[in-house]
Amino acid sequence: MTFFDILAQLAHGIVYTVLVTVVCSLTGLVVGLLISSVRRLNMLGLTPLIDCYTYVFRGVPVLVLLFIVYFGLPSIGFKVPPLMAMALSLGLVASAYLAEVFRGAFNSVDPAEILAAQAMGLTRIQVLMYIELPQMLRFSVPGMVNEFTSVLKYSPFAYTVGIPEITKQAMTLTSTTLRGIEVYLAVGILYFTIYRICLWAVQSFGKRFHIPEMSAA
Repeated sequence: MTFFDILAQLAHGIVYTVLVTVVCSLTGLVVGLLISSVRRLNMLGLTPLIDCYTYVFRGVPVLVLLFIVYFGLPSIGFKVPPLMAMALSLGLVASAYLAEVFRGAFNSVDPAEILAAQAMGLTRIQVLMYIELPQMLRFSVPGMVNEFTSVLKYSPFAYTVGIPEITKQAMTLTSTTLRGIEVYLAVGILYFTIYRICLWAVQSFGKRFHIPEMSAA
């Protein structure tokens, strides 16, 4: 078996690796955006609960949380599918970090624009939707890219719940060929390739929606 044969064998796990990364990233994005927006509006005094959520989920190791969800919940009658377990562990951890990214980006929005919008008669929710959110998302692109990278790096944990992604394929291939160095070198190459492709896509998206004033600065 040549090195290219090893790469081809491992490539069978690329779809699952990308699937886990996308699902967990989208979970983190949606939940993080929701809780950061609620915090921005200070709805029903939920700020302390949101701060507690971000504090806890940024402190719990992803693998421990994954084991709690996948192996722990069935003991109380809740069986969670592998991909959902990843979303409820890695996805929620990502949401806690992204919520902090969004909070900082919200604070970068010019207060004068918010005041002007309120003076024009816009409600607080309208100000959030039409003034703050569009700018905040642009400001937060670098932070979102960093968190996406972290999610990709944590995606190999999916093998512990039976998802046949790249790492799972590598373990199987190593046990049959005993060529661990070549196999895991190929794993590194594949992950780096996925990272560069996704980074290029995100950067292209960011350039399309960049803020001209920031470039001029």
